[in-house]
Amino acid sequence: MSTKQTAGPAGTGTELHPGRPSPALTLTAALLGFGLICLDASVVNVALPAIGDSFGSGMSGLQWVVDAYTLPFAALMLSTGAFSDRVGASRAYALGTAVFTLASVACGLAPNLPVLLGARAAQGVAAAVVLPASLALVRQAYPDTAGRARAVAAWAAGGSVAVALGPVAGGALTTALDWRGIFFVNLPVGLLILALLRRAPRSGRRPAPLDVPGQVTAVLALTSLAFAVIEGGTVGWAALGVAVVSGAAFLRIEARHPHPVVPLALFRNRTVTAAVATGAAISVAFYSMVFVFSLFFQQVQGLSALHAGLLFLPMTGLIAVTNVIAGKLASRHGTRLPMLLGQGLAVAGLLLLLCVDAGTPPGLLAVLLVPMALGCALTVPPLTAAMMDAVPAERAGLTAGILNAARQVSGALGIAVFGALISDGFVTGMRLSVGISAALLAVTFVLSFRLADRAASRPGTRCGRRSRRSPRRAGTGS
Repeated sequence: MSTKQTAGPAGTGTELHPGRPSPALTLTAALLGFGLICLDASVVNVALPAIGDSFGSGMSGLQWVVDAYTLPFAALMLSTGAFSDRVGASRAYALGTAVFTLASVACGLAPNLPVLLGARAAQGVAAAVVLPASLALVRQAYPDTAGRARAVAAWAAGGSVAVALGPVAGGALTTALDWRGIFFVNLPVGLLILALLRRAPRSGRRPAPLDVPGQVTAVLALTSLAFAVIEGGTVGWAALGVAVVSGAAFLRIEARHPHPVVPLALFRNRTVTAAVATGAAISVAFYSMVFVFSLFFQQVQGLSALHAGLLFLPMTGLIAVTNVIAGKLASRHGTRLPMLLGQGLAVAGLLLLLCVDAGTPPGLLAVLLVPMALGCALTVPPLTAAMMDAVPAERAGLTAGILNAARQVSGALGIAVFGALISDGFVTGMRLSVGISAALLAVTFVLSFRLADRAASRPGTRCGRRSRRSPRRAGTGS
């Protein structure tokens, strides 16, 4: 590769760093950052009881430790792709990584819960910048289609591995270094990423409109809704009122704005609506169950953080492999088969979990969690492919951002709701949470089946099958 690349029209090209940019090092930097933000979404779950003991926090505080990160991460993901384009992917990635690293140190040094929650929110904001910028860097570093496909596959696999390692890493670090270790470990990784970025392409800037009013009302509506569910009481009702007003304002703004963060017309497409609904249900089931059973293992069964983390390894360890299998099934048989198999398997796995009580052997429970997790992992790649195929190519990035944001928001709200349920009686609340997750997936199973039938009858398909081409991917496994 040449050491310099002539930029296009002002602000539209990519000018490479004079120090001979390295695609491999750029990919490494992007993969590490993406893996880091995925890891922080799951690593904290196993450490929650230790954090609660350290600060004397109840269930609502533990819910906010998770959601203070997830909510800004999800909501701001709607706009950070445009922000990355405006300032350049390399600058956005460096800024996001630096803020994420500093916020991680602030988490580790937090003297009380409010400071920890503020630092977690800063992590979420930075993570929302890192995700789209990391993928843009990979695209710039690999201009050829074949090389880019392999690089993006490696990037996505890194996220899946991070999600799988999260509970185990959280348990090990909490046991060895206290809960603060799960945040301090981000410091050397962040510094390594910033060092590797010196060999990454320097990204040009290009005009990208921002919908600031829409973004602000989206954040306010989602945060208020989570606050209403977690805190409850009089203040919760007030927050619910704010959420309703903000949500109505958001819809009005999006309907009128020339460049909305969420074009409402997209949801006239039934495939888009079904894919978003299915992705949301999958996230409620997966992320909320990790949250609930992390607490169950430790608070109900009295296990250590390390032991609890290891018990999640069977369910998370197969996610990346299952994602690959799902992609191959979708490529050969279309999106219908793996979506239905995945959701059906997830529902069956959740129904099995209804039998769990305080006396269930931990090893057996670790095995019972596997079908639910594999079903979720089997569903995500084909639902993403179905959604990407349903929109014009120029809207693929925007649509992927909406899908990922919806999944993150749903996971956060699921944790808010289920945390409230288990606080009134753990086993009863846990079973109710499992039942709600199963019901949501049963509804999206039916919806996916009906949409698959309509898709099969479209011109250009044969015997209900799509052409044998690889489905587009977005996201990180389950």
